[in-house]
Amino acid sequence: MNTKIDDDKVLIAPSILSADFSRLGEEIAAVEEAGADIIHLDIMDGHFVPNITFGPPVVAALRKCTKLPFDCHLMIENADQYIPAFADAGADMISVHVETSVHLHRSLDLIRERGAKPGAVINPATSLHGLSYIVRDLDYILLMSVNPGFGGQAFIPSTLDKLKDLSALLDKLGSEAMIQVDGGIGPDNAGKITGAGARILVAGSAIFHHPPYGEVIDRLRKPGS
Repeated sequence: MNTKIDDDKVLIAPSILSADFSRLGEEIAAVEEAGADIIHLDIMDGHFVPNITFGPPVVAALRKCTKLPFDCHLMIENADQYIPAFADAGADMISVHVETSVHLHRSLDLIRERGAKPGAVINPATSLHGLSYIVRDLDYILLMSVNPGFGGQAFIPSTLDKLKDLSALLDKLGSEAMIQVDGGIGPDNAGKITGAGARILVAGSAIFHHPPYGEVIDRLRKPGS
């Protein structure tokens, strides 16, 4: 895996959900050249969320376009059934929703066994309660700051308080798990989000709909610069 993921800097993960699907390979190459750290892939099944995106064959094809880490966010039911396929397709990070995982420990163990970094995802209305029991099994926690399913939604303000609570919880438990935030993130609120404890910012429309990509990524990483 690319060592960038272990740096101390704020990591920017463009979500290709907002990219031009007719030229995904070119879009990924463009954000890599612009300074992106991770490529975020939203995997949707039309059941857990009201949208459908793509599966392992597309991930495998895109894997040839970049050496950046692939972060597969599984917004799907029966995630365990597909974790091996996404790992084999080239996912370096795989996150599953606590809302869909009946046996979350098993899911996280499966991700790690397949050679990827395991993450847990929390929807906006889902409590942080219970994370303390699995935090030692996590490399990262993804807080959704919109209800998942579509790009271009507005950031839910209460996420900032939830983010601060999660950061405090991780400090209390001595966890080094990274906090990732996804949904409605742009240069105007990135500073507040990283200030509250986020290490990885997922941004889709803020990057792909507002070129040049390099300028947006720099503003997300260093708000006010």
